[in-house]
Amino acid sequence: MARVIVLAGPSGSGKSHLAERLGLPLLRLDDFYRDGDDPLLPRITSGANAGLVDWDDPTSWLCDEAVAALTELCRTGSVQTPVYDIAHDGRNGFRELSLDGASLVLAEGIFAHHVVAPLRVAGLLGAAYCLRQHPMVTFWRRLSRDLREHRKPPLVLVRRGLALMRDQQRIVAEAVAAGCTACSADEAYRAVRRLPVSP
Repeated sequence: MARVIVLAGPSGSGKSHLAERLGLPLLRLDDFYRDGDDPLLPRITSGANAGLVDWDDPTSWLCDEAVAALTELCRTGSVQTPVYDIAHDGRNGFRELSLDGASLVLAEGIFAHHVVAPLRVAGLLGAAYCLRQHPMVTFWRRLSRDLREHRKPPLVLVRRGLALMRDQQRIVAEAVAAGCTACSADEAYRAVRRLPVSP
């Protein structure tokens, strides 16, 4: 049975880039956001973005569905996962993810630390890392990516980015408390490469 390597960390910390470097099967946890018309989506209650959906609140994301997908993938070798379009706040289809015989699978996303405990209980956790770097580096990487991909209006992205930069230390501490090891992307890369890959 396959095991999951969790890659957590603030938005823009380099999780997706690290996943590409590692070359393992990847389940993108950000594909499990709620659709934009879901009445259970949390809202920002104060500040310049008051009234907008709070996509950085974990209740905007379907943890149980993500864990169920990882469980099915590890136990059967394949799973149908949603494809989420951030720019349009909703799913626009599904795709099949297959392990193709791999014994390790990556799970990355800004809420990734929330899957650590249930995966550990299920005996599916291989390791968990929280990527960290200087908050200003994270801010610029995140903003450049989000502007390039037209994820939200520019002013919203800047305001969100500044708020996340101020909150980065708390985000990392929360991931560590959930069972992740805080490290750089290079340190996580070396640690994963040292893990046994046989089933």
